[in-house]
Amino acid sequence: MPYRKVPLVNGGIYHVFTRSIAGYKIFTCDREYERMTDTIAFYSTENAPCRFSFFEKAGKDARLRADHTGKIVRIISYCLMPTHIHLVLQQLQDGGITKFANQILKSHSKYFNVKYKRKGPLWEGRFKSVAVDKDEYLLHLTRYIHLNPVTACFVNKPEEWPYSSFMEYLTTSNKRGICDYNDILDIKAKAYRDFVEDRIDYQRKLSLLKKLWLE
Repeated sequence: MPYRKVPLVNGGIYHVFTRSIAGYKIFTCDREYERMTDTIAFYSTENAPCRFSFFEKAGKDARLRADHTGKIVRIISYCLMPTHIHLVLQQLQDGGITKFANQILKSHSKYFNVKYKRKGPLWEGRFKSVAVDKDEYLLHLTRYIHLNPVTACFVNKPEEWPYSSFMEYLTTSNKRGICDYNDILDIKAKAYRDFVEDRIDYQRKLSLLKKLWLE
């Protein structure tokens, strides 16, 4: 879907995404993926008590409950890839998505630059957002996002990629889950798994055709 700037309104649901500068690899190990997931959970709250780096050093469990009470955004689904991030968010407070996105990207940039002794920006400009204005599209969007690592041939099935919300959609026992979608999407685990996996071959072929068109 082509990017177009849209107003971010309370109650609206958006596909929010961003990528690194020049395809730079911004997640290089499990710890970096896990830290970003914790950062996403931490800054979704209305009033974060401190910077995430301080919270992390204190040894706290940063994966806050998925209950959207007291949040500025609701996290519906996500997928972290080596060079980019996909999020599906519902804005709950004025300016919530902008504040949230700026905080998580700034936090990871500072962490990454200190760790690797580099300077300068890490992300390719401002985050992008596309409004999700139809319930049916939202379900298909979560499938597209969860299939990203399969399409890139990093794994063969989406449950093999631990840096997305796919497994949260398949189990209710994930106590460390950060997503809250139950009153938005009616997810039945087996049906959803089949819905996603039935699209694997098609999405890989489509990705290959896009690459050929660009060459």
